[in-house]
Amino acid sequence: MQQRMQQLTERQGVLSAALTEDDQSPLENLETSLQQMLAAKLAGENAVRVARTQLDSVEARLREHEQARQRHDTRAQSVREAVQNLKMEAQEAVVRLKTIDEQLAEHDFNISDIVNDLPDDADPERWAEELAGIEKKVQRLGAINLAAIDELAEQLSRKEYLDEQHLDVSEALATLERAIAKIDRETKARFRETFDNVNTKLQEYFPRLFGGGHGSLQLTGDDLLSTGVSVSAQPPGKRVSNIQLLSGGEKALTAVALVFAFFELNPSPFCMLDEVDAPLDDANVGRFCDLVKEMSERVQFIFITHNKVTMEMAKQLMGVTMNEPGVSRLVAVDVHEAVELAGA
Repeated sequence: MQQRMQQLTERQGVLSAALTEDDQSPLENLETSLQQMLAAKLAGENAVRVARTQLDSVEARLREHEQARQRHDTRAQSVREAVQNLKMEAQEAVVRLKTIDEQLAEHDFNISDIVNDLPDDADPERWAEELAGIEKKVQRLGAINLAAIDELAEQLSRKEYLDEQHLDVSEALATLERAIAKIDRETKARFRETFDNVNTKLQEYFPRLFGGGHGSLQLTGDDLLSTGVSVSAQPPGKRVSNIQLLSGGEKALTAVALVFAFFELNPSPFCMLDEVDAPLDDANVGRFCDLVKEMSERVQFIFITHNKVTMEMAKQLMGVTMNEPGVSRLVAVDVHEAVELAGA
């Protein structure tokens, strides 16, 4: 540490002597150097500004020269193309002239004699148009066909065959149209007959199921082949403009009346009804059961129901019970036997 202190003391003495020798302080020297450097920087910036201005001017002149060069190149290219086209036209004219000379020599014509014999009103353009028209006509004629007579006979034979085929097809088409017309007439007649029969039965069953009112079928169009059919239902005491305004039970009775009307038109030995009486009240169920009893003389009904009134109408009852969870058992009951057993 003493050695380090001695070194620092000596260094202090050297620095003090240096400060004594300089007339100005280090800060003043640095300030002077800074001012000189700022002046040099300003002079350099001015020089750069002048150089940049000169560079912009040179670049502008260079762009002008480049644009002028491009314009000259474009004009030169146009001139070269024009010269090339003229050369091609000249070559074409030479070739055409040689061709004409060869054609004249082939037919022993002299160009001088032809020129002398030309009329005063000679018009080469009009002659060229006439020649072009004649050439087109010749091209349309095509090559001379020596076998045209035989081909004509063949085509005439084929035409006769095609005429016979056309006659057969026309007769078949007429027959088919007559058959279609007959089918349309029969279809219209059968549709009208079926519609009237179903409508009559619907008008009969509807008031019996509702205890009054009126129900009918209506055609939506005049053409029987494309018309639709709508159902008009008016329960007693109601004026309904749309069938969608009916209640669930009224809709069900209307559907039953329509189904029974169709069933009367084309009956079958069996008729199955699946919970038709579910939305009906007791009064409507009674009328429904009366109609089913009447029709059961001609048709055997099989119906699924939970209604006790409907069950009383049945002659045979078959039920499903579940004494144990998950185990179903079928139970059949003969109503007449059950009544006799209960009476005994």
